[in-house]
Amino acid sequence: MTSIGERAFAGCNGLTSVTIPNSVTSIGQSAFYNCRGLTSVTIGNSVTSIGSSAFEGCSGLISVTIPNSVTSIGERAFMYCSSLTSVTISNSVTSIGGWAFCFCSGLTSVTIGNSVTSIGAAAFSDCSGLTSVIIPNSVTSIESGAFANCSSLTSVTIGNSVTSIGRNAFSNCSGITAVTIPNSVTSIGLGAFEGCSGLTSVTIGSGIKTIGEYAFANCAELTDVYCYAEQVPGTHIDAFSGSHIENTTLRVPDASVNDYMSKAPWSDFKEVKGLNGSTPDVKKCATPAIAYIQGEIVFSCETEGVEFVSEVKVPDAKKYYDSRITLAPTYEISVYATLTGYDNSDVATATITWRNGRPVMEGFSSIELEEDESRGDLNGDSKVNVGDIMAIINIMAGK
Repeated sequence: MTSIGERAFAGCNGLTSVTIPNSVTSIGQSAFYNCRGLTSVTIGNSVTSIGSSAFEGCSGLISVTIPNSVTSIGERAFMYCSSLTSVTISNSVTSIGGWAFCFCSGLTSVTIGNSVTSIGAAAFSDCSGLTSVIIPNSVTSIESGAFANCSSLTSVTIGNSVTSIGRNAFSNCSGITAVTIPNSVTSIGLGAFEGCSGLTSVTIGSGIKTIGEYAFANCAELTDVYCYAEQVPGTHIDAFSGSHIENTTLRVPDASVNDYMSKAPWSDFKEVKGLNGSTPDVKKCATPAIAYIQGEIVFSCETEGVEFVSEVKVPDAKKYYDSRITLAPTYEISVYATLTGYDNSDVATATITWRNGRPVMEGFSSIELEEDESRGDLNGDSKVNVGDIMAIINIMAGK
């Protein structure tokens, strides 16, 4: 016999022990599916593949050693083996299928061989007893949900060949307190470490290019983030949502401090420091200029991209009860410029005072008026028409 066929022993609850001889090269799909009484399995040295769901639901199985002949472990191969406490995956295995050890709640220890290149989706998901894992340098990708909901996991070592960490790969691993993401990683997927409520420190390597939505969300104990990328990675605005980064210190390459401070969500950290201890050289927005241009008050600033915060006061406003009113109020205009990553500018001020029905302007950088046949003096030499006067009244009154 060279193979054990599909569902060959499925549902044999009385089966307690299996020894697979060296003549067997493959274990078929669902071969020992739901053999709940099975406690011991010895796999011969000629088996090269363990089929999908081969031992799924063998809830009494305690330990498994996968020989050096095996190169692939199929999807759900040991799923729901809840009594399984330890697994040794030999150096010959190159791939661990999706959900291969999912819901192995008794699993406390796993050794992954040095030939594994990919860890499938949810491969160790919901292994609530797993306390530590070392991902070897041979692995290039950790797929979605690979270690999700491993609530007892306290130690994770990610090898230096991993280039991507999939969505929810370590989500809800509440026991992890610190994680180091190597320089080889270029992308961190959606929710990769979401809900890691015990996480206090994150170190992100220099190769990172993108960080997905909710990648580090709801990590409420986060106090320190180190990011070694000189160029600010493309980061979703909700990458740190719910992690109280307003109380967290971010450390980045010294030359990149201001770049991080100018881009969300990095700009939302409590403080941004250089990795070598330097403090940012915070720039200040230029003081705005106030202009009057054909009936409108216009603000401008030499610092690009600013927002203007302005206020108009009428300190001598009053009610009138006469049939004839002389225009005489004073309008006080103030404005400052603000921009993320910059200090607010100084406040610029200007005034318009009405004298004998004509405006006298002070503090304006420029004044441009529409030409009209009906004109009067403005500060003695410039001209203003009635339409301009009414426009100013309406603007200052907020109409």
